[in-house]
Amino acid sequence: MSSMKLSVLAEGFSFLEGPRWHAGRFWFSDMWGFAVHNMTEAGVVERVAEVPGRPSGLAFLPDGRVIVVSMADRQLLVIGNNGSLSPYADLSSLANGDTNDCVTDAAGNIYVGNFGYDLFNGAEPAPANLIRVSPDGSASVVAENMNFPNGSVITPDGKTMIVAETFGHCLTAFDLSGDGALSGRRVWADMGERTPDGICLDAEGAVWVSSFETGEFVRVSEGGAVSDVIAAPGKCAVACNLGGDDGRTLFALTYQGAIEDLASGAKNARIETCRVDVAAAGSP
Repeated sequence: MSSMKLSVLAEGFSFLEGPRWHAGRFWFSDMWGFAVHNMTEAGVVERVAEVPGRPSGLAFLPDGRVIVVSMADRQLLVIGNNGSLSPYADLSSLANGDTNDCVTDAAGNIYVGNFGYDLFNGAEPAPANLIRVSPDGSASVVAENMNFPNGSVITPDGKTMIVAETFGHCLTAFDLSGDGALSGRRVWADMGERTPDGICLDAEGAVWVSSFETGEFVRVSEGGAVSDVIAAPGKCAVACNLGGDDGRTLFALTYQGAIEDLASGAKNARIETCRVDVAAAGSP
């Protein structure tokens, strides 16, 4: 087991989500900073758009459009070149909680998770669904009874989707058909006491998992074998993505503070990095 350590690349954010490496830049959402940013590998940050509804997952469509999940109003929005926002899909009638992370397949279908209940106002936990948004903007539920579906990845052959069920303490796999349907639900990896949040896939088919409550970034293979653990002592491990010029930089989003402090404006979130042995597989 390796002893890799994180180093801080950028800080001064509120709560970060949706990390993506795209077109030579690292993209991310500051959920409680109400903005989407991107940055160079060296850490030079650019604000891309203001998103009043709290941004989360990011999707890059085959036609080049950038989509952001707007959590509070349960919408998908197109980010224009000048930072403008325009509607893409309304999920408010389907999502039974704040919309969250997402993943996009090669055809441009976007799969979006949600909390399942009003987490921030103290509601009792409840099952959530997974929603598919087709390239024409229409939306439908493709999986139900999920325990806080969060980060997701799709394998390079396009045949398997893996979803982190945060409070189910597992990674769940589905067979992904050519028409975008999901079937064959199964546990891909039991995470034990860990709480998987954001995830990303590497070129050997392993998944890097951000374990929110235990403050670890964990590399796990199908079946649950753990090969690497990167600790983030005293912090929550929120999400991660592989990128950089060679695909071997793990960008790790951390948060140091109480969940109750999220709306306070405190700058408790950081982007940290670590070099790893296996490069990215390009998902999410």
